[in-house]
Amino acid sequence: MSESSHLPSAYGDIHTDIVALLENARRAAARSVNALMTASYWEIGRRIVEFEQGGDDRAAYGEALTERLALDLTNRFGRGFSVRNLQQMRAFYLAWPLEQICQTVSGISSRNTQTLSAPSFMSPILQTLSAESSSTPIIQTTSGQLLTLATLAEAFPLPWSAYVRLLSVKKPEARGFYETEALRCGWTVRQLDRQINSQFYERTALSKNKVAMLAQAEHAEPDDAITPEQAIKDPFVLEFLNLKDQYSESDLEDALIQHLADFLLELGDDFAFVGRQRRLRLDDTWFRIDLLFFHRRLKCLVVIDLKVGKFSYADAGQMHLYLNYAREHWMKPGENPPVGLILCAAKGAAEAHYALDNLPNKVLAAEYQTVLPDEKLLAEELERSRIELETRRLVGSKNEGEA
Repeated sequence: MSESSHLPSAYGDIHTDIVALLENARRAAARSVNALMTASYWEIGRRIVEFEQGGDDRAAYGEALTERLALDLTNRFGRGFSVRNLQQMRAFYLAWPLEQICQTVSGISSRNTQTLSAPSFMSPILQTLSAESSSTPIIQTTSGQLLTLATLAEAFPLPWSAYVRLLSVKKPEARGFYETEALRCGWTVRQLDRQINSQFYERTALSKNKVAMLAQAEHAEPDDAITPEQAIKDPFVLEFLNLKDQYSESDLEDALIQHLADFLLELGDDFAFVGRQRRLRLDDTWFRIDLLFFHRRLKCLVVIDLKVGKFSYADAGQMHLYLNYAREHWMKPGENPPVGLILCAAKGAAEAHYALDNLPNKVLAAEYQTVLPDEKLLAEELERSRIELETRRLVGSKNEGEA
């Protein structure tokens, strides 16, 4: 009999309470990091804009400034400070100018502090987590008001990824509408993205029953929820904290990816490992490539994407998106165009598909087909690996149950 069987019946209560405590703490941590990150990015944008406004010579220097800053900040702080990101920070400040931020901060400070709204709840956390860095005044307004990073953070209750999505809305009145509704309804970034894509602002403006439209927007879809782990693993947060993310949809997928990498390296010295879970960003959407290899004989990158489910046309489209990106951003001079490998590990239907139709000529495609491992061999190895891993997991679960 295990020791856990001797625990009192009230154990379920303390377990539930601790789980709730940890989940709330993780959500609070994610909100705090996001708020400080957003405030920092707004302040970077402000300083870039004010530098450019320092004279004609500085205005002409604007593009070179972001390029130089991107290089120096990346060398100093790591990811997250590309030219595009710095341009977004600049645009962020212009879309949310200082006057608007001052009004927001003043409105928050005048509220009843006992009301646990999102900004007032975050304030003590932010000041506790970063007392030294966030309490130092960084801006003095024309009215003499001193703004710290912590007070700036109170003005940005939405996560940075939400503001990035809002920046894509060109009409200021539409952008303001979506921001207001996101706060009122508690939208996640997924909900915000869906509402913008469905032109919710325009549909509401044309509707004869606007109250019903606004009430309907308060209801979330099943896929809209974001766990604390997902919030902390947001690519923007990881970049801001300079953390490495190891991401997989499940333990099985993670194990399959590792086994596949080992298998390809064992085939000979043609495959050279480049990276795992390689992230790329297209517009405001993040993607992760499971494995990236370089084939020495073919002199090309091999992009590998693993799907635990069945193959679909969407998988092929996504692979060609990866290949186009790799050809433009990762391919070196003298290399051949990259090739894609889609592996599907659905039960009883393991498949392997090479994406070769992006190659410039049929001769090169034929050479790739000859040199690359046989698709059937890869599918068979994938199926064997999947069965072995699932068997191990079942045996492990059984042994734990008998312990």
